[in-house]
Amino acid sequence: MKKLSLICFSGEFDKMVAAFTLATGAAAVNYEVNVFFTFWGLNIIKQARNRRMIGRGAMARAFNYLSGGFSNLPMSRLNMLGASPRIMTGLMKKRNVATLDQLAQAAIALRVNLFACEMSMNILGMDVRDFVPQIKEVVGVAKFLEIAEGGQTLFI
Repeated sequence: MKKLSLICFSGEFDKMVAAFTLATGAAAVNYEVNVFFTFWGLNIIKQARNRRMIGRGAMARAFNYLSGGFSNLPMSRLNMLGASPRIMTGLMKKRNVATLDQLAQAAIALRVNLFACEMSMNILGMDVRDFVPQIKEVVGVAKFLEIAEGGQTLFI
């Protein structure tokens, strides 16, 4: 079986659209797809879709609040004070292109394997309960590299 593994470091809207487009496209043609969310990439898999004070400790709570969740992902360029992701979502709908939310739902339906980074979670004072229930496992880098072995790995 062919395998694609993605490392999602960025929590930016357009990069997550690219990651989930690749993930769902590969899964649709029977690839094993593994996605490892680390640092700001964790934002897209948070249970709370909006800003929440989660995490252990004041700094972790501040970082988690400021970084937001799925509904607060900024664009990597031309964010226009946070309006660009909403504008882009509107354009995607108008052009009949799957939105980020639809791509994320499709990834779950296609059984894309979602992994959360243990180290990033520890730094940000987070717990597995802070994430969507579809997270397959919390793993470290060594374990993810073992999972990704034998396939193509992309860093987004």
